[in-house]
Amino acid sequence: MNLFANRTRPNLELIERVKEWVRGALGLPPDAPLSVTELRCDEPECPPVETVIAVPGPPGAARLHKLPKALAEVTHFDVLALAARGTHG
Repeated sequence: MNLFANRTRPNLELIERVKEWVRGALGLPPDAPLSVTELRCDEPECPPVETVIAVPGPPGAARLHKLPKALAEVTHFDVLALAARGTHG
């Protein structure tokens, strides 16, 4: 059984573009660690696909943002709106 058979390779160009937007919107240095991941979900309470942006930090300062859309659909405006909203969204 191959658990990774249906997985597609992440689009590194899109990931880097979103990371650049996040760093700019949050005023983070260019080397600040963060994660951008596209997740799929079959559960009824979650969107079928979402982009999750995680910005590590000390306890209480970490940020987790969720966008109910595919990574390819994320716009600079989406990232700016998340940054304006706060730490969880």
